[in-house]
Amino acid sequence: MSLRKTIVSSLFVCSAALFAVAAQAAADGSASTSASPNELFKWINFAIVAGALLWLFGKKLPPSFRSRAEKIGSLIAKATAVKAEAERRLRDAEQRLARLEEEVRGLREEAQKEAVAEAERIRALAKSDAEKIAIAARAEIEAAERAARVELKALAAKLAVDGAKSLLVKQLTPQSQEALIAGFVKTLEGSPN
Repeated sequence: MSLRKTIVSSLFVCSAALFAVAAQAAADGSASTSASPNELFKWINFAIVAGALLWLFGKKLPPSFRSRAEKIGSLIAKATAVKAEAERRLRDAEQRLARLEEEVRGLREEAQKEAVAEAERIRALAKSDAEKIAIAARAEIEAAERAARVELKALAAKLAVDGAKSLLVKQLTPQSQEALIAGFVKTLEGSPN
């Protein structure tokens, strides 16, 4: 409403100025009186056109400017909200990035600890397996040694029997055989059975 008042007051001032100029021109009684009414009509026409333009712009432009200002204000508010959200996301991303470096460091340390523990477990398993293999090897060696002793005893007994047999064959003649049989029969006769 203040714009309308401004427009009306400016039209009134322009009209008053035009009438004052026209009155002064008539009072002067200048030599070119024929130009004066034409000039007066030109100024009146200008005032009417200017007033119509001011009234038209005064009626149409303020709502347009107001809606435009509201749109710009809402866009600025949205941009501010989007900027705040983007800044919040940036801070979150920076915090996650900082935590990510710490997590990576922690994972590396944990992996190293697990690798050391796994290496120690493997060493313990290898040592246990080596001890089991050594025990099994000793048992196998002892079993092989016993088998070899038994086989050696059997071979020694066979050799002794073969040696005794060959010695008997050499020493036992038909006459010594008859003497042995006769001695055996005598011992049988003397036994109570």
